[in-house]
Amino acid sequence: MSPRIAPERPVAAPARRGAVRPGWPPALAVVLAALLAMAVVAAGGLWAAGATDLPGGAFAPVVCATVVSAVGGTVELTGNAGAPVRTDAGLTVVPLSVTLVGALVVAGGFLRPLRHRAVAAAGELAGWAARIGVLWLLGLAGLALGARHTFAVDVGDGTLSDLTGLLDSAPRVGFTTDVPLTAGYGLLWLAGILVLALLVAPGAPLPGRLLRFQASVRPAAYAMVVLVLAYVALALLVAVVAMVTRGHARGTLAVILLGLPNLAWPALTLGLGVTWDGRVEGPFGLPVPRVLAEVLHTPDVSTLDLRGIAAHDGRWWWLAGIAAVLLLAVAFLMAARSPARIRARQHAVHLAVALALTLPTLCLAGRVRAHYGLSLLGIGDVGGNLSGELLLRPRLWSAVGLGALWGLIAGFLGAWPARAVPRRGEVAAPMP
Repeated sequence: MSPRIAPERPVAAPARRGAVRPGWPPALAVVLAALLAMAVVAAGGLWAAGATDLPGGAFAPVVCATVVSAVGGTVELTGNAGAPVRTDAGLTVVPLSVTLVGALVVAGGFLRPLRHRAVAAAGELAGWAARIGVLWLLGLAGLALGARHTFAVDVGDGTLSDLTGLLDSAPRVGFTTDVPLTAGYGLLWLAGILVLALLVAPGAPLPGRLLRFQASVRPAAYAMVVLVLAYVALALLVAVVAMVTRGHARGTLAVILLGLPNLAWPALTLGLGVTWDGRVEGPFGLPVPRVLAEVLHTPDVSTLDLRGIAAHDGRWWWLAGIAAVLLLAVAFLMAARSPARIRARQHAVHLAVALALTLPTLCLAGRVRAHYGLSLLGIGDVGGNLSGELLLRPRLWSAVGLGALWGLIAGFLGAWPARAVPRRGEVAAPMP
């Protein structure tokens, strides 16, 4: 009997001439759905964190600021207490749970009208993306204008409190947004999500000139998305178990809805050997396991890596094992979704490039910087007892190098078992 050919994956037929292109109403639906989903997640997380108790109707502006910062917008802290008082504050953090929800909704809405298509003209894709972009900028600008508020700082009892009352100089700290910068970063964020959606989705149409690159790019991009989402799913499982067994339900829910990927993705980088620098001083805290808090509470900037954490608790070596297993799994998935003609060494190169780009991106998204200081007539220094600092920054070059190294190894090893999986263009064994 003649050899049996493994069936090719079905390819959708190109759109008929004269097919309706996505217009403004679908674009408006995509933008509204994404912003509403992000606002709901942000509001739920802030409620769980106790932000509804903020004075002066600050809850709504804080929700707006959270959504704005989730897409790369610029939220600036301000301080003002008159001439006798000097304040200094700054904040750099991305609520990645809100970011992830917005990215998934935007990507799904962008791809939905393009389904059942194999090829789409570059002009059509650009026009559809431009409609979403224009409405996205309008919505983001509205949120940025609403993300403004000022709080009075409680300086407690004692001499400092008496002096602020005597001088009528109670310190106030607030936040505001730079609308042009927010619009620019928000547009870049949107463009990145739309490009990634086209790269990852198996059925997404591409311009004819780019079809030749999909065999090498799309499986690797898909594997990286699966990897980062798998880590979020694992972190969610751990958080739910902790919520049930240890209590603190509202605090855990706040972490889930605001910053779950802020914990999951650094765990991935640490498991692969990436080094971070960090420090916690003053009133700031981190919703992290006790071991990490101990490592970061040091007089100077401390080095945060897997070896140092495991020295406090050997169970943290599991991060390396989990990272290796999941990376091999997505390497196998990438090879199984690729054409049969691609060799193991090519898979290794594809995964090395993809992981070398993914790890620094996760590191940049997960960095944190917050500081606050107050000085009144020389009592309390902006860098002294009335100050606090929270710092978590990655060493990016180590992320790039380790990503390439791990990608080469995992890509090569994962390609071999995938040879047993029937793939496009492969001749299967003859039937008995």
